[in-house]
Amino acid sequence: MSVAIRAEGLRKAYSGVTSGAGEIELFRGLDLSVNAGEMIAIVGQSGAGKSSLLHLLAALDRPTAGEVWVGETRLSTLTSKGASEFRNREIGYVWQFHYLMPEFTAVENVAMPLLARGLGRTEALKRAKVWLAEVGLGDRAEHRSGELSGGEQQRVSLARALVTEPKALLADEPTGDLDGRTSEAVFGLLQGLHKAHGLTSVLVTHNLEFAARCDRMLRLSDGVLV
Repeated sequence: MSVAIRAEGLRKAYSGVTSGAGEIELFRGLDLSVNAGEMIAIVGQSGAGKSSLLHLLAALDRPTAGEVWVGETRLSTLTSKGASEFRNREIGYVWQFHYLMPEFTAVENVAMPLLARGLGRTEALKRAKVWLAEVGLGDRAEHRSGELSGGEQQRVSLARALVTEPKALLADEPTGDLDGRTSEAVFGLLQGLHKAHGLTSVLVTHNLEFAARCDRMLRLSDGVLV
């Protein structure tokens, strides 16, 4: 199998927030290798740095030391503009909160990454409708986020993450704000899309049952993955 995501020797440290406080180190010598087509789960205590690790994998932040590759792209070589283009082209990102823009409809929200890429509005909306149907919301395309349930809002955010047809999907507690039944439906959908579209997926979750249903479960503890 080819390696789709690779991190070597990652270190991430922050200066103390109070006067005189020392450096806060999240990672030290962290290594990660994710095969193409694999779905892995990252678990760990709150504050262990799970979300920060996803940010590094998505070029949303830079490590203090170490390197990240996604495919053949070495993230440390990207400019700020290059990182934005990389995310739009290669990465689908799902947050715990959906972050839909309330003044726009579901289909307009899903189309946003394509419009940002420069695709024409007509074609962007057409592709967005296809993805809304893919997540089971073809009949809700013209509804605004406030008219959707929590589970439907997260389905829209998943469609928005995948509308650019990325190679990798990064999901940060995608079911964290949902009740048990809705969480199960959204996780099942995520699994189905992962398989149907040949994605490489990295999922941060506190739900150990969901984590156990991934190809691998890694625990972030004391700055390293085990």
